[in-house]
Amino acid sequence: MEGRKPSDPQPPPETPPGPASPPRDGGLPDRETLRRFVTEATGRVGKREIARAFGLGPAHKAALRDMLRELAMDGTLVPAGARRFRASAAMPEATVVQVTGTDPDGDPIARPVLWEGDGPAPVIFMHPEQKGRPALAPGERVVARLKRVGPGRYEGRTLRRLTDAPGRIVGLFRATPADPAATPRGAREAGRIVPADRRAKAEWVVPAGETLGAETDEIVVAEPLPMAGHGLKPARIVERLGPMGDARSVSLLAIHTHGIPDQFAADALAEAARARGVPVDGREDLRAVPLITIDGADARDFDDAVYAEPDGTGFRLIVAIADVAHYVRPGSALDREARRRGNSVYFPDRVVPMLPEALSNGWCSLRPGEDRGCLFAEIHIDADGRKLRHRFGRGIMRSAARLTYDAVQAIADGGAQDSPLPEGLVATLFAAWRALSTARAQRGTLELDVPERVVRLDETGRITAIEPRIRHDSHRLIEEFMVLANVAAAEELERRRLPCLYRIHAAPSPERAASMRDTLEAMGFALPPAGTLHARDLAGVLARAAEGDAPTLVSETILRAQSQAEYSPGNIGHFGLALPSYAHFTSPIRRYADLMVHRALIGLGTTPPDAMLAADAAKLEEIGQQVSTAERRAILAERETTERYVAAWLADRVGAELTGHVSGVTRFGVFVTLTRTGAGGLVPVSTLPDDVWTHDDKTHTLRGRDSGLVLRLGQPVTVRLAEATPVTGGLLFTLTDPPPAPARRARGQRPR
Repeated sequence: MEGRKPSDPQPPPETPPGPASPPRDGGLPDRETLRRFVTEATGRVGKREIARAFGLGPAHKAALRDMLRELAMDGTLVPAGARRFRASAAMPEATVVQVTGTDPDGDPIARPVLWEGDGPAPVIFMHPEQKGRPALAPGERVVARLKRVGPGRYEGRTLRRLTDAPGRIVGLFRATPADPAATPRGAREAGRIVPADRRAKAEWVVPAGETLGAETDEIVVAEPLPMAGHGLKPARIVERLGPMGDARSVSLLAIHTHGIPDQFAADALAEAARARGVPVDGREDLRAVPLITIDGADARDFDDAVYAEPDGTGFRLIVAIADVAHYVRPGSALDREARRRGNSVYFPDRVVPMLPEALSNGWCSLRPGEDRGCLFAEIHIDADGRKLRHRFGRGIMRSAARLTYDAVQAIADGGAQDSPLPEGLVATLFAAWRALSTARAQRGTLELDVPERVVRLDETGRITAIEPRIRHDSHRLIEEFMVLANVAAAEELERRRLPCLYRIHAAPSPERAASMRDTLEAMGFALPPAGTLHARDLAGVLARAAEGDAPTLVSETILRAQSQAEYSPGNIGHFGLALPSYAHFTSPIRRYADLMVHRALIGLGTTPPDAMLAADAAKLEEIGQQVSTAERRAILAERETTERYVAAWLADRVGAELTGHVSGVTRFGVFVTLTRTGAGGLVPVSTLPDDVWTHDDKTHTLRGRDSGLVLRLGQPVTVRLAEATPVTGGLLFTLTDPPPAPARRARGQRPR
């Protein structure tokens, strides 16, 4: 459910100022009256101030909450801390912005160079550059025309570039044959660099003496050199990452391309090395409770453990999470390092962890048979999976077993258990999961069937297989337990009126919803009218699609329409999970946002010393934006790495025929997703049969005028692999056989 560029309706037009104070008639104000009140208020206001000003009582509480959420989602109001709002401040129509990174689709993200508003600077999603112009790179400054598309979000179009793209170039070095030509700087050309960024259209020239000894087909890092005149730009190689043929170099390519920190500061490593076990005093002793960890077979850190037992007609559950806050204190070197990284990043051959190994695989890993500190949630649910009550505590635990998803599933399916677990524990865990699944189905959550690809490597780093990740009910069991604990954490912080870094997910923007509706209707699926879309509506489409022949395509279509989930102290709920309050609590070992939730649950202030600092509570918006950006960076790096591994895997199969389906239709060709690997590539329109091809954006088709041939979304196709470029992860296909032309309709016959 991760998307990009939320695009919400424009705020209502300004109206003449109203009275200095609203009437106290006890009636719920309309949207415009409420907006004016927040605009004219001094400082930030919340539900309490609004209720007092308008004379609202408990009967208006739900309606006011919904109205504030709607105003926040459409950009009229901006969340400003826990349960507080302020009026949205508009940016100038044109201003200077600096590119800070890219979104999951590779398009530039920027922020204003000068920002004097209250709270963090807005995020600006820049449109791709016009054809023939180089893509915007991080650090580049441009004058951009802005259009507000949501709370704290703008779309930008480049009016004028102010700087050349600075910084580093990451790509593949190709040595020039003997008798090299002159470079633009007049020196001899030693080679060229093919950029790893597939949006880059031009190579870089490496003059003689600037290669650092690099050899052909090595991945290198370079920096631009001064240039006079026209032609390809020169660059100097400053680092060699290894040969492209070495599969382990692929993740290094992503790490350097996206600037992911992969070396810990010495003082952070020293703090981690001094870590020791937690004291028992002041903690609830859970060592007699048979908590177990369930993870993948290749997992090395185990930061969550679960337990369930019958409780009347329902269940008592415990979710215990490693007490990372005990070791990573606010303001410490470890804290600075964790905030800088934002999260762990996972590649097929390595993990770039948020915390040093002494913690992530040591004291913060819930190893079986070893005492570990934890924060736990004890939650009671009824037979239908509804949460009855919960409590949080700080404890000491001893994991009874480290189990894998496969092993737990085998036990649930009737197999023998190898670990000395209490009789019936796994069966009780599954019974509790089925109850939680009932509650999930009733609220109508969004469950997208988009297969995840797994790259298998041998001991030498060579690719042995690329295959879809198998999902068992045991995976879903852990997910439901974690979601339940996350909901309880958000509700607990709300109840105690403590700051919370929520995990928020807005509904699809009107523009994206309209595009999704058109695409789904072209495939035969109807959606409710605009403005009334809920996750349960999309869940219904997915259920119907599961009975057809293109469930993955429907899931991909819905996924592309989704907003980007993010972290914020302003709660607007989670659209995909259909939850009004949600926070990440269950993985503080690999997500900084979870660590902030732990600190808030521990307390606010300097006592105890691992509670959330008041200064951090005041900066939650900034922290939320920072960790959201780090998360997007990690997602993009992980996705690009998988694409490069797939391209390397297929590079020896150029010319082979492969099966897939049309997953995108554009005026310049169609995108095809392969059935076996899930990899995607382009069939350029120039390779299609000679014809005049017309792109219909409404029906998502590419139609040949003379032949009547049609390529449409979801259509099964057989393609021939024409090109695989490991350095960029790009694939190019050609159609092996043109699809049959549709039968001619009789005059007056309506299209079906």
